[in-house]
Amino acid sequence: MKIAQIAPLAESVPPRLYGGTERIVSYLTEELVRQGHDVTLFASGDSVTSAELVPITDTALRLNPDVRDPIPYHMILLDAVRRRADEFDALHFHIDLLHMPMVQDFVGRTVTTLHGRLDLPDLPAFYRAFPDHSLVSISDHQRLPMPPVNWAGTIYHGLPADLLPGRPQTSDGYLAFLGRISPEKRPDRAIRIAAAAGMPLRIAAKIDQVDRLYWEREIAPLVERYPNIHFVGEINEAQKAEFLGKASALLFPIDWPEPFGLVMIEAMACATPVIAFRCGSVPEIIDHGQSGFIVDDEDQAVDAVRRLPQLDRHMVRAAFDARFTAERMAADYVKLYHDLAGARTQAAMLRRLRGEGPELQVVG
Repeated sequence: MKIAQIAPLAESVPPRLYGGTERIVSYLTEELVRQGHDVTLFASGDSVTSAELVPITDTALRLNPDVRDPIPYHMILLDAVRRRADEFDALHFHIDLLHMPMVQDFVGRTVTTLHGRLDLPDLPAFYRAFPDHSLVSISDHQRLPMPPVNWAGTIYHGLPADLLPGRPQTSDGYLAFLGRISPEKRPDRAIRIAAAAGMPLRIAAKIDQVDRLYWEREIAPLVERYPNIHFVGEINEAQKAEFLGKASALLFPIDWPEPFGLVMIEAMACATPVIAFRCGSVPEIIDHGQSGFIVDDEDQAVDAVRRLPQLDRHMVRAAFDARFTAERMAADYVKLYHDLAGARTQAAMLRRLRGEGPELQVVG
């Protein structure tokens, strides 16, 4: 198939540091190319891909200090997609909702993966206004706040199988926290759990400007109070394998309706079990007693730390291989593309082989 992937512009594809959505777009794009599809990626110009890249901006918006408003740049993105829309059998959007009014003329060939939280008060009215768009959730729990919409499926994220090697034996004996310093991620819980369990905690996290005050008032004092806490800062993809792989467990003490939680499967790929609070997608991702423990409070989390020797790290990696590879994710999406009401599949391929243009009649 000839497939367009439309990425957000906040980060490059893949991102240099933090950026879950752009990372998934990269994994999906590269796997689709590997499987033989003709893929075009609309993204920032500093993206790296084996697909055809349509650069919308020179650099990712988060890295450009002159950018104040991302909307004008996403309007440029949408115009670039509109100009080439007839070329594609399927168009896959990862930018939430900005494109929906623009794609009505070819909505049957589009699908939108919703990567964020959907329990925001302004969203139901919007999605009720565009009920014919095919939407993908990244967990079943993510769907709960939504009005009736056209769900095309739930497709869990996946990672390249060889991206993060499994480490059957942990060497450094610490707990890991990886992500963002923010109230909903609850690094304060992670610190208290590690302190109560008597284990070192390493925190690898970025601090967005909006969370700077939370860091200064709530988290930095805790880091200073407990000698077993080490703040690493933001790490890149190359550092992630060692950081997660050498940990005894990943702490995922969230306090919000997490749509997916990419770091959980990154830890599982490293054969590192996850101790996660029962929020959002967690019960769909973690197999309790196999790939980690699901807990309801800090006392249960401390007990789970003490029960980590019961887990077989080979089984943690096996849980990842069974459910969360990029190969599986791409296969799920290709099936979905074929099932779209207006998808052009075999007929479009034959037209291209004959050298005929994309303006011919769409085959539903």
